[in-house]
Amino acid sequence: MIPLRDDAPRFTRPWITLFLIALNVMVFLFQDSLNLRDHLAFARQFGFVPARIGAWFNGNMPVDVAFLPAVTSMFLHAGWLHLIFNMWFLWIFGDNVEDRLGHFGFLVFYLATGLFGNLAHYIFNADSTVPTVGASGAIAGVMGAYFLLFPSARVLTLIPLLLIFPVLWIPAWVYLGYWFVGQFLSGAASSMTYARDGGVAFWAHVGGFLSGLAMIKVLPKRRIEETYELG
Repeated sequence: MIPLRDDAPRFTRPWITLFLIALNVMVFLFQDSLNLRDHLAFARQFGFVPARIGAWFNGNMPVDVAFLPAVTSMFLHAGWLHLIFNMWFLWIFGDNVEDRLGHFGFLVFYLATGLFGNLAHYIFNADSTVPTVGASGAIAGVMGAYFLLFPSARVLTLIPLLLIFPVLWIPAWVYLGYWFVGQFLSGAASSMTYARDGGVAFWAHVGGFLSGLAMIKVLPKRRIEETYELG
């Protein structure tokens, strides 16, 4: 199911959401300008490789090489579709969460949930040597926050079926709950093969979403009457 837009009102300009989208696009354009060999080397250097954490524990890997990619991997993408879908989900759900957390709070939240997403991926794929790239863990955290902050909002959703493509308004809690269950089941089904074959880091999505649920409960949030900037 593809979200087209939501109906939750926004009262501030989502500067951090726009900044994150622009940064991800610029990094991808740089990636895309590289030849295949350099592109793969770039992903290998800055993508998150779980096996490097174990190598660091064993004293065989510098700390920066092992851990810094847990952050840099959030700004890399494997292709145009990967980038477009991630940035579209960030735009739909990120602006409202930024509205409630404030700009700086949202940035901290985004990076933290991305790290928790990579941690979950590591827990289930500790021996994997496949670089993980993408903002999906952090965006899943944003979706988890949206799930709690705006459960009564609606998401206009394109539902691809065999020959028809209905567009329906779906309650946000239904859409996001369905998405999360799908990620969890896919992670359970793929965890035994990911380290060998690569694929989608479903556990990063699960970890990001759950950390978003937890963090949004404790982080300070602005009241609606404090968020009028646009006039």
